[in-house]
Amino acid sequence: MEFDINPLTILKDQLNSALTSFIESAPQLIAALAFLFFTWLIKVIVVKVFIKATTRSGLRPSLQEALRKIIVIGIWGIGILIAAMIAMPGLTPTKLLAGLGIGSIAIGLAFKDTFENLLAGLLLLMREPMRIDDYIECEDVEGQIKHISIRDTYIRRTDGVLTIVPNGYLYSNPLRILTDQTSRRITIQCGVGYGEDVDESREVIRAAVEGVGAVNKDKPVQVFAQGFGASSIDFEVTWWTQSKPVDIRESRDQVVAAIKRALDEAGIEIPFPQRTLTFSGPVPFAGKDQTDS
Repeated sequence: MEFDINPLTILKDQLNSALTSFIESAPQLIAALAFLFFTWLIKVIVVKVFIKATTRSGLRPSLQEALRKIIVIGIWGIGILIAAMIAMPGLTPTKLLAGLGIGSIAIGLAFKDTFENLLAGLLLLMREPMRIDDYIECEDVEGQIKHISIRDTYIRRTDGVLTIVPNGYLYSNPLRILTDQTSRRITIQCGVGYGEDVDESREVIRAAVEGVGAVNKDKPVQVFAQGFGASSIDFEVTWWTQSKPVDIRESRDQVVAAIKRALDEAGIEIPFPQRTLTFSGPVPFAGKDQTDS
């Protein structure tokens, strides 16, 4: 038995078949491309309307950008799916939804952390718990917020290092916004000797703190005798100052210096740790002569 196989003939037949199929499906392809162009026009119009509406509403720029991206992705996603059904008439909505369901499960498992950060970013932007230039603390992250995107947040630490933190981390952990208010309360401990008058010492400390320029004069300075220390009567000194970290450090520096200066001028002792040794019997002492001998 002999087979007459001509590779050129087979290739020619395949090309003719492909060309015929392309020509037959050309109207559907042109219609699909036309619909994609129509989708682009809809996207442009919707984005322009959205920008005008959100600008008037006063939404924060980061939230505007996040919502704009979501709208653009949604429009293109729907447009591409409809264009695919136009180009391939055999692709019914039922088959398409079934394929998307299986694909979405696989994508969701593969990009679980990414979707978690995206959702957390959207919730953070909508709730507005923090603003740009706020100082925050979250677990081991501390610094000033420079930018909030839909996926992560850019934080400039106080040492100048830029840290990019996933939004899911900020949303799922306790978050302290240090500059939510313009002022913060600061507390330090101060001790005076047991031989000093407690009432006099309290008033000297209070007057010293009230005279510091960095202390908020609209809120009271509080000085309380807190307890009996190892070698001192301990006072809890509380005042209010600006909420930025550098303001807090400067205020604490000035208050400590003012209290030290005021107590020295008033002759009030600031004790240092002392230890008294008690022996149950006489302690032998070897003099110099006995040691030499």
